[in-house]
Amino acid sequence: MATHCIPQVSFKFDPKAKPVVAAFDVAHASSDGGAVLLKALDTQWGLTERLAGCLVDLRQPGKVQHQGLELLRQRIFGLACGYADCNDAARLADDVIHKLLLDRDPITGPALASQPTLSRFENTVGRRELIALGHALADTVIAHHRRRLKGRATRLTIDFDPTDDPTHGQQEMAFFNGHYDTWCYLPVVATVTFNDEPRQYAVAAVLRPGNAPAKRGAIGLLRRLIRQLRKAFSGAVLRVRLDGGFASNPLFDFLEAEGVEYVVGMASNARLEKRIRRLMGKARMRAKATGRTEHLYGETRYAAKTWSRKRRIIMKAEVVRHPGRDPKNNPRFVVTNLPDEPQTVYEQIYCQRGDMENRLKELHHGLEMDRTSCSRFLANQFRVLLTLAAYSLFQELQRRAGGTACADAQVTTLRERLIKLAVWVERSARRIVLHLPATFPWLRAWRQIACAVGATP
Repeated sequence: MATHCIPQVSFKFDPKAKPVVAAFDVAHASSDGGAVLLKALDTQWGLTERLAGCLVDLRQPGKVQHQGLELLRQRIFGLACGYADCNDAARLADDVIHKLLLDRDPITGPALASQPTLSRFENTVGRRELIALGHALADTVIAHHRRRLKGRATRLTIDFDPTDDPTHGQQEMAFFNGHYDTWCYLPVVATVTFNDEPRQYAVAAVLRPGNAPAKRGAIGLLRRLIRQLRKAFSGAVLRVRLDGGFASNPLFDFLEAEGVEYVVGMASNARLEKRIRRLMGKARMRAKATGRTEHLYGETRYAAKTWSRKRRIIMKAEVVRHPGRDPKNNPRFVVTNLPDEPQTVYEQIYCQRGDMENRLKELHHGLEMDRTSCSRFLANQFRVLLTLAAYSLFQELQRRAGGTACADAQVTTLRERLIKLAVWVERSARRIVLHLPATFPWLRAWRQIACAVGATP
């Protein structure tokens, strides 16, 4: 091959040293070699296949070049590898690894779907299909953990939290939200914690209009998840943790009727502040004596005007002290039906829901869940579910990395360490060989995960 036809650049780092030439002359190579781990996980779960079964393809069979399952996998694996937009399709059209992820021959297989094809795919999904997709995604994740735990779980904890997806342009159901000071959507993401494990596993995400109150759709989402979890773990105790935006009498009545434990944040008001006044006084005296932030716990029975009955309120009287600043009162309240000591309820149960913020950060920064740029609202809901599917694979990747340097890594780090891996693909009559760097720094973690998801040494 004539060297002048090869795209290359030359570096001269040292006048006395040989020049360093970067030549783009390796065919059948990719920078996403580690994505085969995600493919193996998907094969074990049957995730994309089950999701594709929820889609109705109205195209003429004789004119279909890319099947619905292939389009679904192209978007989910693309998101996982850091390609959030359909516009990235042109860059990946002939990528050997991304062809392999779609069960195509990496060398001779047809090119991946184009950006217009993917955009049409996203915009043809209807409301019923989205409902079915949401159910199937949660069922698949829950079923996996049921197999992992052999159907045995003593407690299942549901957390969910709203977040903002800023919008740009004329998108359906985008409204200005004063709390976030932007035009946006307000998706809500739900997670489940199995027993007392440290991880919260994402199981559901619902896109909502930008002006939706926090509590909108909460009971419907909880009803579905409670039904799915009880079907999978019939003997487990169910617990729900929510922030103050969800506190309402219909929610409490629903959870009590279902026999579900709950710990829900409560906004302060004049009546509650009056009840905590004496406790706050004691906390201020202690903070003055120690010079540090201090907090005390108490409880009361309380019913708002709209409530059907009085409920147990845990009160946290906190006085925050910082050097050079005046002490600041920070009273906090949660409503619960748990019998545990106030401090236990607040610190060991309610505060654990704070990890939801990390789940939302991963979805935003690691997988760009806020890239809801379609003009059609239902298409954006579809994108949110695709993102959640990719995130579910990453969460399992993290779990399988237990005991390695990747065990506590978040999505961006996992992608950098395990997915963005240079590979040269060679195909013979009997097999496909992925040639990977022998000096790969995260080889131990990669091999451990590979063996855990079905590879043989």
